[in-house]
Amino acid sequence: MNSTKRNRMAGALVAVATGTLLLAACGSSGSTSAVSAAADDGAACTVKVGIASGQTGGLAYVDVPHLEGFQIWVDEVNANGGVDGKFLVETIVKDTRSDAAQSATVAAELLSEGISFLITPGDADPSIAAGQLAQEAGVPAMSWFGSAPVLPAAVGDFMFSNAFGDNAQARVLADYATEQGYKTAYTLGSPDSAYTSNLPRYFKKAFESNGGTVAGEGTFSMGQPNFNVIADEIKALNPQPDVIMTPAYEPDFPTFIKAIRGAGITAAVLGTDGIDSPTTLALGETAEGVVYTTAGILKNEGSMGEFFTKYNTKYGKDPETIYAITGYELGKILEAAVTQSQSCDPMALKDTITNLEGVQGITGTIGFKGGDRMAIREISLVQVKAGERTLVATVAPDPATVPAA
Repeated sequence: MNSTKRNRMAGALVAVATGTLLLAACGSSGSTSAVSAAADDGAACTVKVGIASGQTGGLAYVDVPHLEGFQIWVDEVNANGGVDGKFLVETIVKDTRSDAAQSATVAAELLSEGISFLITPGDADPSIAAGQLAQEAGVPAMSWFGSAPVLPAAVGDFMFSNAFGDNAQARVLADYATEQGYKTAYTLGSPDSAYTSNLPRYFKKAFESNGGTVAGEGTFSMGQPNFNVIADEIKALNPQPDVIMTPAYEPDFPTFIKAIRGAGITAAVLGTDGIDSPTTLALGETAEGVVYTTAGILKNEGSMGEFFTKYNTKYGKDPETIYAITGYELGKILEAAVTQSQSCDPMALKDTITNLEGVQGITGTIGFKGGDRMAIREISLVQVKAGERTLVATVAPDPATVPAA
């Protein structure tokens, strides 16, 4: 489906869901206005969190661990009497099935229940569909880890993301490529999502600003069965690119890298946070040396080790992805907002989140002030070595050098 048709369909879905929301709100005693009236003076109240999350489908590998981490935070604060000892947290979870249309439907249902805060999937496209409804209702929404910097602008001032921007991680990747002495690059993206479409463009701009050359640009359809044609196109380039950069993620990244390595292409491969999963590590020799950007490196030590203990106690296993950590950190962001605003009121929470600075997470400090409602957080460069994650560097890119969204 072309982008024009997708945009028209998304608009129609939001319009239908908006109608559903308005009808539900008219018949509901738990509307947003009721929450606002009840909780704007520091009195104890319940922070009602609606969670529209891809518990099944293509985003489950992102959204499920995020929800697991967030739930650990909920259990923790409620065991201590709530945020700041008095603001209990209640969650309502609904499965979006990793679908934009279902995300809008689910968001409408959650907003009709008078929530204070909405969490949306870890991808921009379904988050836009859900976030537009939250914007209309005056309820702050935050994506688990949708990193497309166009997300907040596409929705409005009530939309936030727990992620750094794709333009920021592209800058980090481009600088790493330059430091490694790579002069030429090939990029591979897909027009099927904001994430896979824009990241190669950001990387190209950053890499060329460093003096590099993008010698080839390929496209793929998300979920395509093989990448043999693309592998042949890359192999035909003369000279061969020093590095290949792609934001492809499951199931596309494993299929792609198997195809190029099978074709004898030995160029370095750079990926993005979407491949920080056990699937990538399980590729063995095929993924050896792959470097990607992510929120942090998963290690059972220090403060992260404390999280491992909590996670293991609750779920009977170790966390397998950094997304469990960033889910917990989203809770810490909400905790800071409720503590500072002393309120469950959606407007108060939105205003407070907008100006948050220095929230202490597990991966580092997190803020939003001056970040265009994308999280300001450090970016980790991680390399796959012998099936394990190895930290290359932790970077806070200079905003002045980050490509414009």
